[in-house]
Amino acid sequence: MKKQDNLKPKPNDRYASNRKRWEEETYKPKGRFRTDGVTFSTVSSAEVPHIVGPEYFEETGWDPAEKLGWPGEYPYVRGVQPTMYRGKLWTMRQFAGFGKPEETNERFKYLLENGQTGLSVAFDLPTLMGHDADDAVSLGEVGKCGVAISSREDMDTLFDGIPMDEITTSMTINGPAAIIWAFFIATAERKGINRSKLGGTLQNDILKEFIAQKEFIYHPEPSVKLVVDTIEFATKEMPLWNSVSISGYHIREAGSTAAQELAFTLMDGFTYTEETMKRGLDVDSFAPRLSHFFNAHIDFFEEIGKYRAAKRIYSRRMKERYGAKDKRSWLLRFHTQTAGCSLTAQQPENNIVRTAIEALAGVLGGTQSLHTNSMDETLALPSEKAATIALRTQQILGYETGVANTMDPLGGSYFIESMTDNLEKEAEAYIKQIEDMGGVVKGIENGFFQKEIARAAYKHQQELDSGERVIVGVNKFVNKNEKIDIPILQISQDVEDNQVAKLKDLRNRRDNTKVGETLEKLHRVCENDENVMPCLIECAHADVTLGEMVRAMEVVYGTYVETAHF
Repeated sequence: MKKQDNLKPKPNDRYASNRKRWEEETYKPKGRFRTDGVTFSTVSSAEVPHIVGPEYFEETGWDPAEKLGWPGEYPYVRGVQPTMYRGKLWTMRQFAGFGKPEETNERFKYLLENGQTGLSVAFDLPTLMGHDADDAVSLGEVGKCGVAISSREDMDTLFDGIPMDEITTSMTINGPAAIIWAFFIATAERKGINRSKLGGTLQNDILKEFIAQKEFIYHPEPSVKLVVDTIEFATKEMPLWNSVSISGYHIREAGSTAAQELAFTLMDGFTYTEETMKRGLDVDSFAPRLSHFFNAHIDFFEEIGKYRAAKRIYSRRMKERYGAKDKRSWLLRFHTQTAGCSLTAQQPENNIVRTAIEALAGVLGGTQSLHTNSMDETLALPSEKAATIALRTQQILGYETGVANTMDPLGGSYFIESMTDNLEKEAEAYIKQIEDMGGVVKGIENGFFQKEIARAAYKHQQELDSGERVIVGVNKFVNKNEKIDIPILQISQDVEDNQVAKLKDLRNRRDNTKVGETLEKLHRVCENDENVMPCLIECAHADVTLGEMVRAMEVVYGTYVETAHF
């Protein structure tokens, strides 16, 4: 009997034999195959296998103890918190900002009253580029793509009536991030709130600006130095604050693949980590407050695999390369935003569906914070109705669908795990390539990132043009003579006129002798390579404007003009 048992095929042998039979008897002879020209690949143009089964685990020696772990434990693939959403839902943080500070303040209060649990500030283009509203280059752009903030008084208005120490605030600002943060801190201090009580996130990821979004001011080296200044300041004085949100979102919006977004984002963060350690800070003193920001694109499974791979790569590197001892330093905490580039101006109501699917991918990938785009964002800033629908989408996911009831429901899925592993391998190959060329700054200077993203974007466009990839309402299922029938938010010229008048009044009322003294001090601090944050806060209290501080620092740091690469 024992001998006969030994002759029985093992379960995996039986599976392999049965799969071969299915392939030959059912799949190939009886299967129906599409002839519409659509290819079976991810939105990143990676080939998708027709089916993945336990043979993947057998062939790769896949070990769940190594690859998965448990929620709240290394390598955090199954979640960074032991209970995940059974303990607390993700932070619902809708991105908002338009027109005058007064108008955005009203939108903030509306969203909070409707269940939003965190604030996220969108700034207009002049603010993002470090220009005051009355600067000649700001003409026509004030308040158009976000809220206009030129002074500490504008920040006072933006947060009027909002308990800044009771709600976390995220600010999407990069080139002049340290200055905007100084305004925020000064505003809180004027309310009697100690800076140590403030919680939130400053995007402040300047490397991704050089790679993708292009809203930089100074040269790369001093720009990175400013990021390290904010990390050092937060570590010493603001323990509840994430002073940088390492952002793949904009890299993906520029046209990158999922693997490029993953690798380039992580390498940006590793650069800040290394530069901060060179400053003399122990990695465990600041790494627990590093945060990340990823895109949630339309390819559902690829996105989930991306988040899982990110957590595994990050935890391994922090532990093994940087020698972090504190387990909080190993876990990758991240915010997710649904993909703006997946939204369409055609049939904009369809964007509600796209956003819901993308948000679900972020949740199943274990995000700690989520923004859902509004259906009208390809046409204008979100209307109140569209923003409410976007928020309700998150609330339905959190409270009605059941996806928050169990931790990592897709863990162990043959397809998901193979997708995760493949993205991890592809990202690690990119990371090695970047390191071999001398790091992220070298890659920016030689155009590596720009060319890689351009190639990916070009391939994607070719697939759309050929019909291999379908976008509903754009290159298939088009409604001829379509009329857009949704409310559009309009920003009037009054916004710019009002902001310019307020700045003129401020310049007349303030102590301009004090302004001159603090600006002179800021210049010396920059020349001496000191941490700028204490001086910037002093400037904010003295009513120095955004543009004035930027120009004073520009004298020392210079302005950067990108070399075109083809």
